[in-house]
Amino acid sequence: MPFDSFDRSRLIFKPLSERTDRVFIEHDHVPPDAAPKTLTPSQRVLVDEVVARLRSAREADAARMLVFGAHTIKNGLAPVITRLIESGWVTHLATNGAGIIHDWEFAYQGHSSEHVAENVAKGEFGAWQETGFYLNLALNLGAYQGLGYGEAVGKFVEEEGGEIPSVEALLAEVQDTAANDPAKAAAALDLVDIIRRLDLRAGWLDLPHRYKQFGLQAAAYRLGVPFTSHPMFGHDIIYLHPMNHGASIGRTAERDFLTFAQGVSNLENGVYLSIGSAVMSPMIFEKSLSMAQNLALQEGRRIENHYMFIVDLAESHWDWTQGEPPHDNPDYYLRYNKSFSRMGGTMRYLSCDNRDFLLSLARALGE
Repeated sequence: MPFDSFDRSRLIFKPLSERTDRVFIEHDHVPPDAAPKTLTPSQRVLVDEVVARLRSAREADAARMLVFGAHTIKNGLAPVITRLIESGWVTHLATNGAGIIHDWEFAYQGHSSEHVAENVAKGEFGAWQETGFYLNLALNLGAYQGLGYGEAVGKFVEEEGGEIPSVEALLAEVQDTAANDPAKAAAALDLVDIIRRLDLRAGWLDLPHRYKQFGLQAAAYRLGVPFTSHPMFGHDIIYLHPMNHGASIGRTAERDFLTFAQGVSNLENGVYLSIGSAVMSPMIFEKSLSMAQNLALQEGRRIENHYMFIVDLAESHWDWTQGEPPHDNPDYYLRYNKSFSRMGGTMRYLSCDNRDFLLSLARALGE
């Protein structure tokens, strides 16, 4: 007998206009030409090293992957990263589900970052109509269209809306594709269920994004740079809303994981930058590298000349070129280092604010 499950259709959702936020993107964004704080000599040496590696990787047409946690977006750094992809220094972006949400809210309304503890106590944390409705709608449409998680949201922002098919057209597609393409038929049937359950009207849904110029997902979609998202179910506020559909999350996130793995497969002579992501980044990287290495070995080669550069606020005193520290060393519990250190190639670790690092990197590359 199945366990009881929570009925989220009974939840009350408030408009975003009633939410008090802490970050306003017009005021708080970081311009690409802003001055970083002066780095220490040892920090400067490491930044110069990663700059040289990025230049070499671009000459070799190898992957230059930038993976980051949500605070990189919340700290207003999307314009700096946009400059990096516009200039061809980064070939792949990746973040978690929260990074996607902050980026979308900035592009849509210009502010984000609610008061978590205060709103949890009131039963309001995450219960915001526009974020739950429109982000899940973008993912539901993207799943039907065969898009990835980040790609679906980037398309929705860049095009400022999306096309909702009619139920009749979807059912006709199911009839046409069920025998030869059951996965496509299943995605169409899922969208039928969503449209009926949420009483959606067929046709173009127009949704202006007044601050689209600050949207990193929109920029990546416009420039044709993969921006993948790697969520965990239940971690993000969009799971509260009835528009949320598990199959859509699964389809789009699976595509993004495989797109990420494809980027890792081109990491020979390449660069992997991980900024403020202690769990998601190493977890998806190690699986992707194992997959990519599996295929490389079948072809008689290895992926081993890659460069991993890890940036976080936590200080590390261990020389990671010597492998993992012993279990009684505090640095052993820096999971991102522990995981990355076993993967071959060259790894460097920099304790630095993500704002100062990215600005220093962009400035040095611009020179």
